Amino acid sequence: MARTWLAVVGMAIGVSVVLPATPAAAHNSLTGSDPRNGARLAAAPKRIELRFLATPAPATTKITVTGPDNVPAAGGAPTFSGSRVSVPFKPGAAGLYIVGYQVGSTDGHPVTGEIRFTLTTGTPAEPPSASPTLPSASATAPSPTAPSPTGGATSAGSPTASASGSPVSPAAAADEGSDERASGWFWLLAAVVMLVLVGGVVLLRRRSSRR
Repeated sequence: MARTWLAVVGMAIGVSVVLPATPAAAHNSLTGSDPRNGARLAAAPKRIELRFLATPAPATTKITVTGPDNVPAAGGAPTFSGSRVSVPFKPGAAGLYIVGYQVGSTDGHPVTGEIRFTLTTGTPAEPPSASPTLPSASATAPSPTAPSPTGGATSAGSPTASASGSPVSPAAAADEGSDERASGWFWLLAAVVMLVLVGGVVLLRRRSSRR
């Protein structure tokens, strides 16, 4: 009789131990990753691999990869090989990268989680495109003009134009003015000489007529 009770108690204990473990075993979970959680990498991996306790179903599995400033870093759709899931990695700037996952379980409850790793060297930035050089405002703005005596327009500070339309330098204009003044003095002096000569002739004729 004692042996029968011991057998019953043993079976009850065994059932109490086994039954709580059955739902727990039905849940899937992450067993490892490459790169590992918390890793610091100088060289970016070509792909990210997640390893699970049970084989994940592609229809209910979601994998996301984001980099600094929440920039997507997954280079394509995930691939499945048994209990392993791989995602192509598209590295960006240096910083923290977060791999989020959601996989199904045999009991129907999804299992979610994430791993994090840091990329210490980012991809080089693209060189800026060369922009065309715009002309400056001083190069394109026309200079102010002033009306010339002949009715045309000459720019401020530029040489004056002659009557024929060709430009005349200030030095040439000054020479022409001095020539005109010299010519005026010459004709005035000639007129005085002529008056003196005429007066002398008239005076001589009067004297000769008196005699």
